[in-house]
Amino acid sequence: MLLAFNIGNTNITFGGYARDGRLAFSSRLYSDSALSSDELCYKIINMLDLYGVSPLDIEAVILASVVPVLTGRLREALQKMTQAAILEVGPGLKSGVRIRMDNPAQLGAELLCAAVGALRRHEPPLIVMNLDTAMTLLAVDAEGSLVGGVILPGPQLSLDALVKNTARLPQVELEAPRRLLGANTPDCLRSGMVYGTAALLDAMAAKMRAALNAPQAPVVATGTLPASIRTACETELEYRETLILDGLYAIWQRNARC
Repeated sequence: MLLAFNIGNTNITFGGYARDGRLAFSSRLYSDSALSSDELCYKIINMLDLYGVSPLDIEAVILASVVPVLTGRLREALQKMTQAAILEVGPGLKSGVRIRMDNPAQLGAELLCAAVGALRRHEPPLIVMNLDTAMTLLAVDAEGSLVGGVILPGPQLSLDALVKNTARLPQVELEAPRRLLGANTPDCLRSGMVYGTAALLDAMAAKMRAALNAPQAPVVATGTLPASIRTACETELEYRETLILDGLYAIWQRNARC
């Protein structure tokens, strides 16, 4: 079995792929920078046990990370539980995607993996959205090259900042209100966060399609954005929770043959 890990700012997402490429399971842990390698090892082993997987079943590991403080600890944790080779997405690994940006090294590993995963599902051009703590939208041109993107604050981050910096606005859940025009403060906030974020994503998708000269380019999304916001979008979003893990598996396949 191949284990694929994505260390993000909010969660550590991981999954196990069988030899035939089938995703056997996926799970997530909170990205706590205070965790030691021993604690990570303990948590991962217990999570694997939930899915009937033993460390002895692990034949290979690949990981991507945007949290440097956790990268080394996770590697140490994995080395304590398995002798399998560990690949890390970065310079030296072939992704199959050309990055036509000013500084390709600045592109987060999870974003590259999301693009790789999306290109397994669609022919380019296309738009890839990673909707999490931050919302990152990437454009892939007709040649399959990453040509640029947009970074925006996620709705939970925006809501937290709004509540923190105002005296009387309450914290609310990111769920759709009963109607667009809220009749009370909580519903006004919910409407702004849910329908406002959806409208923002719709507008950016349209602008990016125009920039790509591809009005029908598919939009593939992943991340922890609530379903209430995804369903409020007028743009058709193909949501794939494990898109980054799928990209990690594809990158491992490409490099395992080398």
